[in-house]
Amino acid sequence: MIAPGRGEGFVKLSIVIPVYNEVHTVDRLLGMVMQVDTGLVTELVVVDDGSTDGTQAVLEQARSRYPNMVLLRHEKNQGKGAALRTGFAVATGDVVLVQDADLEYDPKEYPHLLHPILDGHADVVFGSRFLGGGAHRVVFYWHYVGNRLLTMLSNMMTNLNLTDMEVCYKVFRKEVLRDIRICENRFGFEVEITAKVARKKWRIYEVPIAYYGRDYAEGKKITWKDGFRALWCILKYRFVD
Repeated sequence: MIAPGRGEGFVKLSIVIPVYNEVHTVDRLLGMVMQVDTGLVTELVVVDDGSTDGTQAVLEQARSRYPNMVLLRHEKNQGKGAALRTGFAVATGDVVLVQDADLEYDPKEYPHLLHPILDGHADVVFGSRFLGGGAHRVVFYWHYVGNRLLTMLSNMMTNLNLTDMEVCYKVFRKEVLRDIRICENRFGFEVEITAKVARKKWRIYEVPIAYYGRDYAEGKKITWKDGFRALWCILKYRFVD
């Protein structure tokens, strides 16, 4: 729980959750989110990005249990960036947190992620799978290498010293998102948002987190094609606002 006196001026947290074909995990994830006490009023903004596996029915049932849940839907799959763009547009929180629906990231990390913002030190907080933190599943060496390479190249373009640019857990003061126009529809979002918060000189912090990675048989979606798109985005958003 957030200690008394922290977060003065911050009343509401919006948790934006893009979902695509996560019928086996999304209900459990929502339950885990609702169990976390952040000390703030919590709003769930869930964007079903054209799921075709029964996820929509699960989310409709969940909405009846969680009165603080806003459920949006794309009729066709557009990608994580597009789903987040839709969610950010309706989020009403003073602070906005991105949460994936696949159980790779544990909502118990929320107090740690929120701490630098609520204490007035940060405008943006990134989680990091590479700074230590809790448990980390041992999986996909070449994904690890790719993540570190993309982070290094991104840092070269932004003059940041991040350790994990591609991480899901990113937290923003609402003013940050109001000041940024998101263009990328898929996983290029991670590169784009990093470049744009760097260009705007927002205060960025990192927090170590646990990581419960899954493999492709368990539903992992990011592919080598997304890695090549990220490379292009690193160059593109060095110059494009």
